[in-house]
Amino acid sequence: MQRCFELAKLGAGNVAPNPMVGAILVYDDKIIGEGHHKKYGEAHAEVNCINSVKEEEKELIPKSTLYVSLEPCAHYGKTPPCADLIIKHKIPNVIIGCRDSYDEVNGKGIEKLKAAGVNVIVGILETEALELNRRFFTFYQRHRPYVILKWARSNDNKIANADLSRVFISNEEVNRLVHKWRSEEAAILVGTNTALRDDPSLTTRLWQGHNPVRLVIDKELKLPSSLHLFDNTVKTVIFNNVKNKEEGNTSYYQLKTTSLKEILNVLYEQKIQSMIVEGGSKLLQAFIDEGLWDETRIITNNELSIQNGLNAPVLKNDIFIKEEVINNNSIGYYKKK
Repeated sequence: MQRCFELAKLGAGNVAPNPMVGAILVYDDKIIGEGHHKKYGEAHAEVNCINSVKEEEKELIPKSTLYVSLEPCAHYGKTPPCADLIIKHKIPNVIIGCRDSYDEVNGKGIEKLKAAGVNVIVGILETEALELNRRFFTFYQRHRPYVILKWARSNDNKIANADLSRVFISNEEVNRLVHKWRSEEAAILVGTNTALRDDPSLTTRLWQGHNPVRLVIDKELKLPSSLHLFDNTVKTVIFNNVKNKEEGNTSYYQLKTTSLKEILNVLYEQKIQSMIVEGGSKLLQAFIDEGLWDETRIITNNELSIQNGLNAPVLKNDIFIKEEVINNNSIGYYKKK
């Protein structure tokens, strides 16, 4: 099952809104096939796994055990049901990490396999299987995107100078890691002041991977069109109180309240499964205060002191997970209680 998880992670950033899934086929304690879901709309893990079996070993498929990190689907979506494929190949044993809570599946794949006489075991390394697809499960169970908060601070807990001018806090290696994080999420959100002061591109230019949808809150549409966010290179959504309009790769979405819950509802309707929030301080604190977050990553420059500057957000109701040190930067990982 651990190998299934390793394979599943290879699809990070490319399979949403589908879950990440890995599968291996084992005969007599030997892996004869393995595969993962590579890209949304393309073949699922079980298909790639079965197709990977060498021609001379295909006769072993009906005598093998299939390990899969998530319950095989039982419905027609972008691809045919994987449960049917397993039955077609007469695979006698299927071991599953966890059930799929998506309404179209949720036990139906397991039921179909059992009805066909397949020996099914569910719940192997279930906690790890659920953690692997925490974005997917949060989206369908809470009807909102999985929300990751991220900020960088000095060793005295400041994120900007007193005049709000930008400070380069994280080192080059951590900057690349942040771009990797972006490539793993469906969207990235900033507020008006961050967009104006920092003029960020919010892309993955330092990492090979897809660019997330750029989201900006600009209530009165005060941001100048000269900003990188309006360069039309990446799909961008401007949440505002003024208008609904499409301009090239930029969409203006008029909100009724500009509350965070309304924004999350809109993103849910648009099937945005996960989002990383990168500032500013007030926006991050609002997510914290309203309890609308799932994970937080805090980068600290242990050699930088700003003194008179803008205070970093204050995290609460959190559980510390781990710390990672990269040169003079440390990264704290937290999840919500």
